[in-house]
Amino acid sequence: MNMTPVCPFVKAARPDDNNASKKSGENSMKHQVESESKVKKEPNDSASASPKCPFGYDSQSFKIGPLSCTVCQALLFDTSKCVPCSHVFCKSCISRFKDCPLCGADIVKIEPDANLQGVVDRFIEGHARIKRSVSSDKGEEATESKQVIYEDVSLERGSFLVQQAMRAFRAQNLESAKSRLNLCAEDIRDQLEQVGNTSELCSQLGAVLGMLGDCCRAMGDASSAVSYFEESVQFLSKLPKEDMEITHTLSVSLNKIGDLKYYDGDLQAARSYYFKSLDVRRGVVNQNSKVPSQVLDVAVSLAKVADVDRNLGEEKLASDGFQEAIDLLESLTLKSEASGLEQRRQSVLDFLRGQLPDKQEQAEATV
Repeated sequence: MNMTPVCPFVKAARPDDNNASKKSGENSMKHQVESESKVKKEPNDSASASPKCPFGYDSQSFKIGPLSCTVCQALLFDTSKCVPCSHVFCKSCISRFKDCPLCGADIVKIEPDANLQGVVDRFIEGHARIKRSVSSDKGEEATESKQVIYEDVSLERGSFLVQQAMRAFRAQNLESAKSRLNLCAEDIRDQLEQVGNTSELCSQLGAVLGMLGDCCRAMGDASSAVSYFEESVQFLSKLPKEDMEITHTLSVSLNKIGDLKYYDGDLQAARSYYFKSLDVRRGVVNQNSKVPSQVLDVAVSLAKVADVDRNLGEEKLASDGFQEAIDLLESLTLKSEASGLEQRRQSVLDFLRGQLPDKQEQAEATV
């Protein structure tokens, strides 16, 4: 039920894929430092400043801005004021407390603060659309002979909304997370209408829809969760299968639909979605057989399919599936630094071995 930590607006490798994450992080930090330490030079002596939010809402460094809730550390949602101390929080966040988290005063009652919420809403609407002029002359006003470039000073809107949603989701402020993600999805849909189904936009929308599915699932709204996951699959299926992050997100969305069908008692539908996820993951392994995380993903999918087969009374199919997953993981060689992956491999192996009778029991059963 965890929301993926990878921002859909930034290409990023999975944590264990040949240390790609480390390199990606190093390159990202290097780019950030370079972009903040210099002013870009353009033709005709023009210049522009790197984007920066005037309120300090930044994707690279963690800050709580003046419009943030100090409980969920995201932008205020359904802003509410404590009486008598007047400190403000999200309604969902402050409803869990009897004393003010900031000053410790007893909360007599909680009142909505529509005025402040209006400020927050206007800030969100304007975020990534605020402009300022930058002259190429340091410390001097621009002259008529110098070109002035106007550039966004705030974080790119999609990344900003996803960032706020993920903070709210981690703090269990699910309505806030869902609201921000819906805004993000609307923005992407508008872009799709203008430029068509580009790979980048479909990837972004697929990831955001998957996050919306996570929100609905956490809120107990299974039918809405399935709808979002299915739409996520629809968009991600349009993309080339060479991108491992995209195929991983696609397979996860398929598995989540399978999980919801499974717990709803629809085993045949669950198996169908689990098998589709397995098929996607097998395709990735065929192209990237040396990537340990992908092999682990295949083993997990095999286990899911086998578990449904057992519940459907197909014991032979289930045993074959569990054994195939065991063989796959036992043949997997991991580097010494991949301790996290090794723990996961061993955990999955222990589960799989527990699904099969030992050899003595098998021998007795055949006698």
